Amino acid sequence: MPSDPGAADLPALLDHVLSSLSEDKAEDVVTIDLKGKSEMADHMVICSGRSSRQVVALADKLVERLKAGPGVPCKVEGKEAGDWVLIDTGDVIVHVFRPEVREFYQLEKMWQHTGPIPPRVDRTDAPA
Repeated sequence: MPSDPGAADLPALLDHVLSSLSEDKAEDVVTIDLKGKSEMADHMVICSGRSSRQVVALADKLVERLKAGPGVPCKVEGKEAGDWVLIDTGDVIVHVFRPEVREFYQLEKMWQHTGPIPPRVDRTDAPA
């Protein structure tokens, strides 16, 4: 377990997310490894619910289980509309979509075809 009491180790956290979504019958669950592609998270999980009601229920149950189980704090956005809910756990970002909205944004295509992050340029060391 990491030294930060609010953080869970990544494989267990990802497993917890996937188990919760599976238990609540999320559809078309896709996991994207973001290591080396983004500094915002290590994994992205994208899934669908059949309706706005199911999208919100999937998000609510996932947040509830993450707080109760590994004790992971989550930031949640988009629950009001129920079309696309984003759950940010820090190391794992979860997107829960209605199928039509997911098809429109096509996040899987955008993130699965990205290359490695280019090295940062430290502006203090850059020549004038």
